[in-house]
This record gives sequence, structure tokens and C-alpha cells, in this order.
Amino acid sequence: MTTYQDSFTFQSGVTVKNRLMMPPMTTLQSFYDGTITTDEINYYAERSKGVGAVITGAANVTDLGKGWPGELSIAHDADLPGLTELASGIKAQGAKAFVQIFHGGRMSDPKALNGKQPVSASAIAAEHSDGSPKTGIPREMTTEEIHETIAGFGNATRRAIEAGFDGVEIHGANLYLIQQFYSPQSNRRTDKYGGDRTGRYTFIKEVLDSVFTAVKQYADRPFVVGYRFSPEEFTNPGIILEDTFYLVDQLVQTPLDYLHVSLDNFARVPQAKAYQDQSILAYLHERIDGRKPLVGVGGVRTRQDVTDLLKHAEFAAVGQQLLIDPTWVQKLENKQDDDMITGKFADAIQCTPFTHPLYQFLVRRY
Repeated sequence: MTTYQDSFTFQSGVTVKNRLMMPPMTTLQSFYDGTITTDEINYYAERSKGVGAVITGAANVTDLGKGWPGELSIAHDADLPGLTELASGIKAQGAKAFVQIFHGGRMSDPKALNGKQPVSASAIAAEHSDGSPKTGIPREMTTEEIHETIAGFGNATRRAIEAGFDGVEIHGANLYLIQQFYSPQSNRRTDKYGGDRTGRYTFIKEVLDSVFTAVKQYADRPFVVGYRFSPEEFTNPGIILEDTFYLVDQLVQTPLDYLHVSLDNFARVPQAKAYQDQSILAYLHERIDGRKPLVGVGGVRTRQDVTDLLKHAEFAAVGQQLLIDPTWVQKLENKQDDDMITGKFADAIQCTPFTHPLYQFLVRRY
């Protein structure tokens, strides 16, 4: 059985010292133009001690893909000095440094776009589970804009390589643009990027091709490419578990190094009545069947949580706990479990300075 202390070598050749990761979390610490701040570098460095890899919060690959003010940017060569400092700060603590690359699509805050209308696969507003609008109506992307965005993911990968990162994670989860192209709720296109699952997967395939091409052309060392996805949507129509099974069947045939499922709780059971016998994570692990490493996440706070998660995944990502308890991994290693910070995360917001990354994360989440 996998334990968190086990090292692992990815298909690309990158080796991590253990099976613990810090997952991507938004903390709104960058400057208005996406430039990295000293506070941001220090925040990541503090939480890099002990984990095998750190995945940064989402970094926009184009200006139109910026999701919110205070977001990290990887859209321009001018971003390289800050990105280089960030990668170095993480790696200096012994962790591998991965940067998550994304486009916000219709979930982008217009304030972050200087008043421009957000774009998406189709001109369909995001919905809450009750069918009420969650965002304004976006503008449908033109074919030219789709191609520019796909190229943006490749360019972002090249910058990640030049900045010294050990890998990138493609953000195909959490209702952002890549997921919008795959979802039947948000993608009503009639061209090659729409239609059935095969058509809706086309955008993902071309993004992957762009990223892999950049790695092949620019990487002078082993370089990881991961992919994060959300397994279900709560709208009708929306992504269901069968759609996700199709998605992972496609992804495992690519040179991806790992798959990362986005969950609020690693033990969550699917919505579908046909899949109630075990957790989403367990169903996905069975479906992948060793073809790619799977990263699980959601609610990991204790030693037992790590053990339980690793029954159905190769890696355990520890998010909110590391936000509030930066030395949690060291406590785990030294068997200082009684010193681990407990209590509800949301309660911490009452006594946390508004400038602290924990405050910013909890505001966005709750």
C-alpha cells in the first residue's frame, strides 16, 4: 500500500520525495497587473517545507483569461522575473514547483478585465444548481480567439520552463474555461469544438497538444505536465460521472504525468444513483486503473485522512490545513499529531487579518 513517505518518479522523469502536495489555492496576493509580491513568495516558501510538490494558485495565460484582481499572471515575458523568484523560493525548501495555468472564461470578474465582457465556449451564463444565473452572459469566443487561447497555454508553458518551474498543471476544473468547453451546460457550439463528448473534448486536446509541443521544444530537463478536472456539475445539463469517465479515458492516452481531481471532500459520494457504493475518488481510481497517477484532495487534516485518501490515489493534496497550519507536514513526520491545528476553517476568518492569504481564500470559498 502507498504511504505518504514514498518517493515517486513521474513519466517525465521528475522525482518527488513523497506523496504529499500543496494544491492550488487562490489567495489574491499578486499586484493588480499580476506581478508577484514578496508576501506571495514568502507564503509559498513557508508551506513548501515537507511536501513533495507545490502547485501555485491559478495563473492566467492571457489577459482576457484573468479571473480576478490579485491573480498571478504568466501571460507575458515581463512576468518572468517574478515567476523565477517564485519557483526558486519553492524549490529552495526542497519541494518541486508546479505552476497552474488557466483561463477564467465566463467566471472572470469584469473588474479584472477592465470592463471587458468575459468570454466562453458559448454565450450561456453560469448557473447555480437551482437554475438561477450565477454570472452574466459571456460572449462566445470566435475561432480565432480559441486558437489564440490555445497558443497562450503553450506560451505559458514555455515561460514556466524558462522561470525554472518543474512543471505546469493545466486547470480544467472549477467551472473555468477548459471545463466550460467540455460541459454541455456551457458549450452549445455547432462547430468542431461543440456537440457530443468527442467534439467538446477537442478544445482540451488542442490545449494539451500546445502544452506538450512547448515542453518538447523548450524543456532542457524533465518537466511535469498535470491536468486538474472536476468530476461532476450540479446543473442539468452538466457534466456527469460518465462524462468524466470518458474524459479520463482520453487523458490517460496522452503524455500527462498525473491527473488531479478537484473535490471539496475526498470521501464525497457521486450524485448519480447508479454510483452510490463508494466515493468519487474510488470510482475514478478504479477507472484509471494505474494508467496515470491520481491526486486526491479535499478535507485532509489528519494522519488518518492521509491514509484513507491514499487507498484510492497515488498522491494526497493538503490545502486548507496548510493554509492555517504551515508546519503541518513536519508535525506529521515528527508524530506531533496533537499539535496539529484543529477547528472549523471558517471560524478562523473571525480572527484573521484581511490581508492574510487565509482570509482571502476563505472569503472566496465561503
